[in-house]
Order: sequence, then structure tokens, then C-alpha cells
Amino acid sequence: MEGSSKKHSTIVALLLAGTFIAILNQTLMITAIPPIMDEMNVTANSAQWLTTVFMLVNGIMIPISAFLLERFTTRQLFISAMSIFAAGTLVGGIAPNFEMLLVGRVIQSCGAGIMLPLMTTVFLMIFPVNKRGAAMGLVGLVISFAPAIGPALSGWVTLHFSWRVLFFIILPIALIDILVAFFTLKNVTEVSKPKVDVVSIFLSSLGFGGLLYGFTSAGNYGWSYPATLVTLGLGSVSLVLFISRQLRLKHPMLEFGVFKFSIFPFAMIIGMIGFMGLIGAETIIPLFMQHMRGFSAFEAGLALLPGALISGLMAPIIGRVFDKIGARWLVIIGITIMTASSFAFTNLGPSTTMTYITVLYGIRMFGLSMVMMPVSTAALNQLPKRLIPHGAAMDNTMKMIAASVGTAILVTVMTTTAETAKQRPEISYPDMYGANVAFLVVSILSLLGLILSFFIKNDPQSEGEMEGKRRRKIRIKMQE
Repeated sequence: MEGSSKKHSTIVALLLAGTFIAILNQTLMITAIPPIMDEMNVTANSAQWLTTVFMLVNGIMIPISAFLLERFTTRQLFISAMSIFAAGTLVGGIAPNFEMLLVGRVIQSCGAGIMLPLMTTVFLMIFPVNKRGAAMGLVGLVISFAPAIGPALSGWVTLHFSWRVLFFIILPIALIDILVAFFTLKNVTEVSKPKVDVVSIFLSSLGFGGLLYGFTSAGNYGWSYPATLVTLGLGSVSLVLFISRQLRLKHPMLEFGVFKFSIFPFAMIIGMIGFMGLIGAETIIPLFMQHMRGFSAFEAGLALLPGALISGLMAPIIGRVFDKIGARWLVIIGITIMTASSFAFTNLGPSTTMTYITVLYGIRMFGLSMVMMPVSTAALNQLPKRLIPHGAAMDNTMKMIAASVGTAILVTVMTTTAETAKQRPEISYPDMYGANVAFLVVSILSLLGLILSFFIKNDPQSEGEMEGKRRRKIRIKMQE
């Protein structure tokens, strides 16, 4: 038993370290973009691709991860994903021009896109149902903490050193992780060797990639931008074809049957609303602080940091509470806090202080920490083991899409409302009015999430396990 516990600790440490640097890279380039623009002589629109392409390729890789988890062993997949990520990191660090830097980011994200679903699946495989909350709390710590320190670390490094140092900080961690995994990592997932369906991979990449790019483009350039409309249309058609194909296949690449399990669809919608609100708030608050209130970029980042730290520190604690009381009341209380704090953000004005924003955002993130991991774990606990890779991939894919959709919709609401408010003389600060209306949308979405949270059940056993027990009872009765 002690050997098994030691093996689990090694697997947990390796996966946490690998996923931490993979997620850290999503936000690591944000504050490094200005010096890269100066050094490589590129425009802001071009440089923005360093972050956009990472999320885009991530979003394409995550749905494919369910197929890869069934096709390859844990060991093969982890070492391959981390090796691809390390290769991309090296290419990015030594890139002589912007094109090669972009190629490095694409290679990085191919490896990074596999890491989060792999970690989620492995944790749910190696831990019993009554300990999954604590395990997934560690996942929550990584997901909350890594993106939060990305901009701060990036800002400090680029201020004192070259932006290339960012890649050379990450590279040794990735190489050590690969080396340790080579000697210690054991297989924990079941390999069924499903047939490669090239058409499904193509439709999935085009569908999810098209939607992600379309919504990201809408957030950056507006809904009337030609590329936005074309990619959203292409992505939607491809996704419909992909889903209809998966429903027909005997062994689908991504199993949409996970939505048949009672709380899974409710949990997915709540998770998407939570993620929309998270990304939306992280977009609107810096815009409000910098462009409307005159705070510096550093002060805007500083206002968000305590909230991210609260969320990260609470994740393991919430995980242990989840193991004792289940998801239902955690999610209800968490969404109530999120809704109330979102409504409090709808009265931003010229006298709003940095302290007010920091405290309120901290309260909101405290509520969010009670929602995201518990609702995901409750949904995945419902699934039989064979469907966990598909559930994890579906969960992470939906959150990626929610992030893109949320940003696009909220930025559009803020800008169009501000433009309309300029025609109304009674509104003194139209830009601030636009930010308030955007937070009103976040509040209404949170309220919808609160209604749905009452459908979350506290059932420690998966429906798959209960079905297995029912079948065993029937077999025993037949034998009698």
C-alpha cells in the first residue's frame, strides 16, 4: 500500500509540474509583447498572435486528447507531450525572427494542450471517489495560480532582462520533468488502441479551431470583421458535422454520450458561465483601470493578483471540503458570492478606488474557487472509468470556448453600449457606463448559473459504478 502511495505521489508531482508550466505559458507572453514588437519590428495585431495562437492550438489539441489517452499509455503521452513542449520552448528562446517565434509557440501549445486533460484523467483514475476532491483541488491550485503569476513574472523579467529569458526559465523545468518521468512514471490509464479516424480529427480541428479563432477575432476586431464571420461559419458547420459523425461511430473520437449522465450538462454550463465571468472580469477590469481611471498596467495587474492568490490557496481546501460534503452546497454558496460581487461591479465610476476593485475581485475569486473544481469533479465522478478521458476533454474544451465567447461578447457589449451612451447627454462617463453594463451581463449569467446549481446532486458514486452494481445483482439473482 505504501509503494502504491509513493507511486501516486510521483505521478501527481510530475503532472502538476508539467501542467503548471504549460498553463503558465498561456499568459507568459502578455507583458513581453511590447519589447518583442520593438526588437522584431512587428505590429500589435501581429504580436497578439503569440497569445492567440497558443490558445487556438490548445483548443484544437484538447478534444483530440481523449482519443490519444485511449491510444497511448500515460508514460508515452506524458513524455511525448512534455518533449514537444520543451522543443517549442527552445525554438521560441532562440528564434531569430517573429515567424520562428510563432512556430515555437505553436509547437509549445501542441504539447501543452494534452497536459491538462491528461492530468485530470490520471487524477480521477488513481484516486478513489472519496479522495478525488482533494486531488482535483491541486488541479485547481495550478489552474488558478499559473495564469495569475504569468503577467507578473513576464513583466519583471522583461524589465530586467531579455524576453528570451522567459523561455530559458521554463526549459530546464520541462527537461527535468521529462528526465524524472523517464525513470519513474508508470502507466495508469487503460489502452484500447482505437482506430485513427482522420475525418474526425480534421472536422474537430476545423470546428473547435474555427469557433475559437472566430470569437477571439470578434473580441479583438469586432463582429463585422470578415475573418470573424467566415471562421465562425466554417467552425459551426464543421462542428455540426463532427458531432453527427461522433454519434454515428461505434468508437467515437470524442464521446458525446457523456451528456446523458444526469448532472453532466448542468455542470458543464455552470463551469462555462464561471469561466466566462473569470475571463470577462480579467478583461474588463484592466481596461477600466488603465483606459478610464488612469491607473498603470502594473497597478491593474496588482489589483487582480490577490484574487488569483485567494483562488489558488483556496483550491486545495475546497477540494477537501468537497470530499466531505459534496458539490451542491459549495457550488450554491460560491455562485451566490459570485453573483453578488458581480452586481457590486456594476457601479464603477470616476471615484472608484483601487482598494475597492482589489477587495471586490478577491471576494469574487473566493466564490469562484467554490464553484469551478467542485462542479467539474462532481460531473466527472458521474462517469464510468472508460468515459473519464472523454469527460475531461469535453470539460476543458467547453471552458476554452467559453473563454473566447465570454471575451468577445463582453467586449462587444462594453464598446457598443459606450458608443450608444455618447448620444445620451444624461450619461457623464459613457465608457464607464459600458463597463458597468458588461458587468451586468456577467451578473445575469451568474444568476442563471445559480438557478442551475440547484440541479447538482451530492452523489459520491458514479452512475457507471451503480450500473455495474445493478448488473452484478441481476447476475447473482439469475444464478440463484
